[in-house]
Amino acid sequence: MISSTTLSAILFVAFVVFTLVLVFRAGRSNKKSSDFYDGGGSFSGFQNGLAIAGDYMSAASFLGIAGTIALFGYDGFLYSIGFLVAWLVALLLVAEPLRNSGRFTMGDVLAFRMRQRPVRGAAATSTLVVSIFYLMAQMVGAGALVSLLLGINDPSAKNWIIAGVGILMIVYVTVGGMKGTTYVQIVKAFLLMVGAILLTFMVLWQFGFNISDLLGAARDASGKEHFLEPGLKFGKDMVDATTGAIDPVKTLISKLDLISLGMALVLGTAGLPHILIRFYTVPTAKAARKSVNWAIGNIGAFYLMTIALGFGAAALVSRTTLFRGYKVDANNCLMDATGAPIANGDVACTPLDQLSTLSADAKKLLVPVDPSGNVAAPQLAQFLGGGEGTTGGAVMLAVIGAIAFATILAVVAGLTLASSSSFAHDLYANVIKRGKATPEQEVRVAKISAIVIGSISIVLAIGAQGLNVAFLVAIAFAIAASGNLPAVLYSLFWKRFNTRGAVWAIYGGLFSALILLVFSPNVSGGATSFIPFVEGAVRFDYFPLANPGIVSIPLGFLFGWLGTITSNESNTAKYAELEVRSMTGAAIGKAVQH
Repeated sequence: MISSTTLSAILFVAFVVFTLVLVFRAGRSNKKSSDFYDGGGSFSGFQNGLAIAGDYMSAASFLGIAGTIALFGYDGFLYSIGFLVAWLVALLLVAEPLRNSGRFTMGDVLAFRMRQRPVRGAAATSTLVVSIFYLMAQMVGAGALVSLLLGINDPSAKNWIIAGVGILMIVYVTVGGMKGTTYVQIVKAFLLMVGAILLTFMVLWQFGFNISDLLGAARDASGKEHFLEPGLKFGKDMVDATTGAIDPVKTLISKLDLISLGMALVLGTAGLPHILIRFYTVPTAKAARKSVNWAIGNIGAFYLMTIALGFGAAALVSRTTLFRGYKVDANNCLMDATGAPIANGDVACTPLDQLSTLSADAKKLLVPVDPSGNVAAPQLAQFLGGGEGTTGGAVMLAVIGAIAFATILAVVAGLTLASSSSFAHDLYANVIKRGKATPEQEVRVAKISAIVIGSISIVLAIGAQGLNVAFLVAIAFAIAASGNLPAVLYSLFWKRFNTRGAVWAIYGGLFSALILLVFSPNVSGGATSFIPFVEGAVRFDYFPLANPGIVSIPLGFLFGWLGTITSNESNTAKYAELEVRSMTGAAIGKAVQH
């Protein structure tokens, strides 16, 4: 009889092969450069709405948010609410007006009324940095997911999994272009919605469709009295370990981190290049509006369902399975790979809290589990299908896992496409070649840059595997809101905005975010930092917040304002034209050909 792990692997691989077939078939229809960049503007509003929804329903949403809710209850729920507000800001405030301006990249929008080379160079740089950080988050989610599906616990093997995800991503982009990634997004968005609806129904069925019972069971299973109240993760009172009294400084830092996270979530999505680029796949402004309407409906419903998935995982899946550092049995005894308890001398059972007393040889038998919560939703699916080791559990895990993996691949492919296109179109064609590059040269450079971007993202993702995907995405959002958003909003809504203002806004916000990030606990000082802290090691976490948005986002707007008022450059006629186009879609058909 075939094992559950083998069955999961077979179903998972079959689904991935199916998406690759879609990509290759779509790639065969790419006849010119516009097909590669924007799919030839050939998608309907409904199709693009599904694709946009697929971009939002990524690893951060399905894996990260569900895991965060399962870990931190109410505070995780805040994440879901933050995302709900975020996509409204992105879709209604920025994305549609940007598309209606008739440009393809952020650099195109800025260059329409400003000097070409400075703003295109700045826009391309910011797009590349944002994309790399977002790619890193998605790949971390993919590594955790595939490891669960295939039963892989070895850290080096997980590194190879992340590398494999990166290679698949590069194939998606270089072969399929925008058409390939969009078709995959449409298919996986539909399947992910169906999967989320099924899981939500099954979770509610377990509790007689009584939400109060579900929440109560989640609280009881968590072992945390205040699981349904704010303060487990964000804005909580921090206690000094020595005195036992509340530390006012650390408490303030915790509350500021919450505000910073909220700013990044709400504002960051409006600066994400892979979301904005989707609007150029539709032929008219009317179709762009339909895209917004369809995306809002799908995304709103999905985020509501992540709440059920997160609390369902907390209530139904053993927390020792989900969130402890190592796998334990029903008696809280540490287990080896065969499921047998690990002995500690004469004692047959070693409780989790006695982990440090194990010998070196005994520690080699430990089975590590993901403490970040990134696999909470797939593990919930496994439980609802019958549990670990059952055929039903294997099928549910494989199907949900494969859909989630396709989600990740499609998102990272879209990101890579947006960043490589910006590099080729803005930096190579219009800055290096001064507008003299042929369309064929642009596409070739875009494909080469996709390989380079993918490789950098792989290296960073390998070092960030201990972090929750949703928190990693929030960092990318903070960078996007700091570097991209000020320039985009000023360009669309401020008549006086000029070249110096755009360059200062982008570089000022971008480098502020990056510098603060380097000196934050994400990079050093913690057990899950990019550079894991050990006793006696050098640490440089001088900036105490995990998310730099509360400082870097205002700085981005400030630098843009300062740059603008210190320059005499102005082009009111071009702004007037841009304003009419962005607000009405007048005189705009298909996106500008490149």
